[in-house]
Amino acid sequence: MTTAGIVTVARQEFRVRLRAGRWKLLLIAWFVLLVLFTALATAAAGQLDGLQDDGVIVFGALTLFVLGLALLVVPSLAAQSVNGDRERGTLAPLQVTRLTPWEITLGKFAAAWVTALVFLLLTLPVVLFTLTQGGVTLGRLVVVGALVALLLGVVAALSLMLSATLSRTTTSGVLSYLVVAALTIGTVIAFGLGSVASQESYTETYPNVTCMTESAYEQLYREDGPRPRVDGSYAESDLPDGCTQQLESFASTRTRTDRIWWLLAPNPFVIVADAAPTLPALDPRLTGRQLDSARQARDADVLGQLGNGIRELRQGPSPVQQQVDVGYVAGGEDLPQPDRGPAVWPYGLVFDLLLAGGALAVTARRLRTPSRTLPQGQRVA
Repeated sequence: MTTAGIVTVARQEFRVRLRAGRWKLLLIAWFVLLVLFTALATAAAGQLDGLQDDGVIVFGALTLFVLGLALLVVPSLAAQSVNGDRERGTLAPLQVTRLTPWEITLGKFAAAWVTALVFLLLTLPVVLFTLTQGGVTLGRLVVVGALVALLLGVVAALSLMLSATLSRTTTSGVLSYLVVAALTIGTVIAFGLGSVASQESYTETYPNVTCMTESAYEQLYREDGPRPRVDGSYAESDLPDGCTQQLESFASTRTRTDRIWWLLAPNPFVIVADAAPTLPALDPRLTGRQLDSARQARDADVLGQLGNGIRELRQGPSPVQQQVDVGYVAGGEDLPQPDRGPAVWPYGLVFDLLLAGGALAVTARRLRTPSRTLPQGQRVA
């Protein structure tokens, strides 16, 4: 296998695509659609009263929109690459040359992936616009862009495999979109079904403090009063006179998302959102309304919120964490921000990349010559 052979096949694929002529209209339509979406997202963010860092909201929404739109475009770039050539009688002459099956496979894959990257590259002007709106770092842009590019390559490899495996271009095209649906909607459905199956019964024990008089309650909860322990209970010596503490229990059910989080890991949207770097710390010079506005922008960060939600699902229910979250902290101090938890995206990305590697291996195997068996009605040349 040589680089020259891969480049030769990829160049031929590009010539076929350029000869069609429709790619220009697709690129124009793609760019116009992105500009319109960015304008609408910017206008929507601008409606919020004095919001700082509008770019956080626009970038998050634009990233998910571009990813979803690209997943609809990529299958059409590779789903007919092999069986289409076979129907036109142009595949067999390519196979009888000195090109190896892997050179043909990687050449066709490179052509489909590079075409997809051209679509992705057209998003750069509108993405750079979001940087000017504040809140978005260059590191976040690079990481998100690199992951989207890798995931588009995964979909291109899977579509190419279906094109090499199936004899009908219509069938391979439809199944390519079904594969995309399985990675996106299918993983969510599987997680929902798994959530129902993973429910379990449990018993929770918690301390219950009762006081005989109102003044005892005030003494217990005043700013300089006793502080509760991690589990929400008080030391007996710290309880004011007239207050007693006893342990109570209740039974309930909970969903063990820590056992089924992996069902969501291969989802491209989950991978991108979870891997997106956290936003930088707020400017300490911000005060008052500006500080509140910057916090609101971060609360509306769709990438950050989705990533945090995914990591919380992996952590699962934690009795200690629940008690810390709902427990009273004397003195009016802010509760510490919980850790984001272990990442999910590395597992999903590795799984998708292994899936793409297996798909390319199957494609190369299907392109070996001579072929021992061929589907009924499939032409050789």
